[in-house]
Amino acid sequence: MPDIPDRSRKGVAMRFRLIAVALATLLLPASALAGAKEEIAALAPSALVLVVDENGEELVAQNADKAFVPASVAKIVTAWLAMEVLGGDYRFKTSFYLDADRVLHVRGGGDPFLISEELALLAPQLLEATGKEPFAGMVLDGSYYPADLRIPGIEATDEAYDALNSALAVNFNTIHAVRNGKTVRSAEEQTPITPLAISQFRARGPNGRSRISLTQEDPDISVRYAGELISAFIERAGGSVEGDITVGPVPEGLEPVYVHRQSRPLSEILRQMLIGSNNYIANQIFLEVGASRHGAPVSLEKSLRVAKELLAAHDLAEGIHLVEGSGISRDNSFTARGLAGVLDLFAPHADLMRRTKRGSRYKTGTFSGVRTLAGVAKTSSHGDVRFVISLGGGTGKLRFRLLQAIERGL
Repeated sequence: MPDIPDRSRKGVAMRFRLIAVALATLLLPASALAGAKEEIAALAPSALVLVVDENGEELVAQNADKAFVPASVAKIVTAWLAMEVLGGDYRFKTSFYLDADRVLHVRGGGDPFLISEELALLAPQLLEATGKEPFAGMVLDGSYYPADLRIPGIEATDEAYDALNSALAVNFNTIHAVRNGKTVRSAEEQTPITPLAISQFRARGPNGRSRISLTQEDPDISVRYAGELISAFIERAGGSVEGDITVGPVPEGLEPVYVHRQSRPLSEILRQMLIGSNNYIANQIFLEVGASRHGAPVSLEKSLRVAKELLAAHDLAEGIHLVEGSGISRDNSFTARGLAGVLDLFAPHADLMRRTKRGSRYKTGTFSGVRTLAGVAKTSSHGDVRFVISLGGGTGKLRFRLLQAIERGL
């Protein structure tokens, strides 16, 4: 047999190497996928884990047929509904009226971010519209939210996460203060202390620094506190309220002298809601979704109707069962495929969620006996994938180890 020239031998060897590399490249996604599945099964064999790529192909489906309690990952569904119905540029409104006796009437519009910093913007604009002559009194109208409105899962406690939803409430319907015996002062430089805040904190707040929700026994208390704080910011801006602060409807026929539009668009409020996982904000937004489609006043039934209609339009009604919009109720029930479908629809807005070091976006949910995690994961071989993780308990760290296995292995 004649000798093969060195150059030819080198060319043949190079071709074999290229073919081997090509074969290895073709086999790599399959072997990586198998490795990811094995790692997930080894870490948490009883966990629910579903991973779906952009084309709807299920890459991992471990215990994926089980329904689960979503806890706060339900806020992803609320965020998607809000973007669909209200739009990212939507602004909540609070309306102000002035009668012939110079009594200021305030009608709440369910603004979930009517916080001290917003009142500092609002008060000077209000006085510009009305003048700085003292107001003879203030009447607060919270009728946009029915007095008997109750959210499933919200209990009558002092905890900030149990804050009552309201048409007119400030600082997420909570008081952040420092108590030392009978002495109470604001825990926030930007928030003046008011008589009602002091009395509420003396009655229910612990010693030291804490945040309490306003009492649920009398919803008008939160409305009156909003009025006191608005009055304090009017005074800071150079005006005053000399008469009583009471609760009642805006007189018919009175036109607003100033309508305050929330400085933050809905997209930014949703970002804060998803990152801070604030139940009060989530349900204020959820209630606005229903009222936007079916008119005032807000009601849970209106919002649930809109949710069912939109989910049904995408064949997701069977996979997402909501009873409220924050995830605080254990009666919310999702399937993994239902939530993955919502994640696919919400993918253009995934940057509103928290971010991992690898660039994945996620939302957590935590109850006693429930640890959930869902979002859009960045992977090397499969691009952006939708993932749903639900654990029956333990620490929250395991769900992130499972997410890391998805990021690395896929």
